[in-house]
This record gives sequence, C-alpha cells and structure tokens, in this order.
Amino acid sequence: MKTLRYRIILCLLFTSAAVAAQKLHETEWERGMMTKKTKVGVWEYFGRTPAQQQVLVQRYDHDKQRLLYYRPAADAFYLAETAPGVWKTRLLDQPPLFIGGDAALAAYTTQLNYPMQAQAQNVQGRLVVSFVIDTLGQISGYKLLNRLGSGCDEEAMRIAHSIPGKWIPGRLGSHPVAVQYVLPLTFRLAE
Repeated sequence: MKTLRYRIILCLLFTSAAVAAQKLHETEWERGMMTKKTKVGVWEYFGRTPAQQQVLVQRYDHDKQRLLYYRPAADAFYLAETAPGVWKTRLLDQPPLFIGGDAALAAYTTQLNYPMQAQAQNVQGRLVVSFVIDTLGQISGYKLLNRLGSGCDEEAMRIAHSIPGKWIPGRLGSHPVAVQYVLPLTFRLAE
C-alpha cells in the first residue's frame, strides 16, 4: 500500500514539474505551450483577412503531429500526382499547408537578401520557385519557373531551400497526394 502511495505521489510531482516547465508562447500569429523551446500540445495559428481582421487559420497538435482545423482559403488549383507518375491540375479537397500558416512561411521568405549586383543594375521583378510537397510533407524538386539574373535566381533558390519540411500534404478525398507548390518571390528596390 505504501508503494502505491509513493508511486502516486511521484507521478503527481513529475506531472506538476512537467506542467510548470511549460510556458505559454503567444504572438500576433501564434499561441501555444512550449517546453525547452519545443512546441507541445495544441497550437493555434492566426492570419489576417483582407479587412485586416485577425482570424484562426490553423489548429495543430504538435504532440500527435495532426492537423485539427484549417480555415479554407479561396479555391486554388494545384498540379498533383493523381497516380504514380501521372500529374494533373486539380482542385484539392485540402491544399498543402505550411504548419503555422502563411505568417510562418513569410518568416522564411522575408529573409530574402537583395543581391548587390542586382541592385547596381537596377534589376527588379518577381521570381517564381516551385517545389514538390510529397505525401509525407517533405519538400524536393526545386525549380525556377522564371529568371531575373544578377544573383536573384540563386537567392530565390537559397530561400526556397531554407524553408523546412513542415508541411501538411495536400489531399484528394482522404488520400494525401504529392503536389507542386508555387512560391512567388519579389525583388523590388526601395524608392
């Protein structure tokens, strides 16, 4: 009987210590608990509507690695692998989603460094990088769909490669599918 009480007390102490070690992390774009700089439990991710209202865009369980909710955006068509080696443009039942939403993805794309050569030559414009998000949410097959030159192409590829494989794959029905994702990046000189 003493052993059982001792185990219960130890269990309660460890549970209390684990809960105490968790800290609430909250920003304009996300809210959830962290333990030792690691996201734990259910997190909520926010975005902005065109009218600048804050809205919930994702709820994700980091412990179970499972999407609990996402806010559907406007219908978008994606090039998807509908059968092995067969790629078709389709409207998906669930698009590929970066865990944390567009605000989290923007944290990587805003690290774009304007190449000195491009600045000196007044090169501006929009580059489009594509990559494949597979059925496990991993990224591969990076391609430039257009070019600007003067170091911008290399910088765009550097940024695309810096994006972690933290994706929820696209779905057709209940099945995950590999999808080509298109990421536009803009090089614009300050006026």
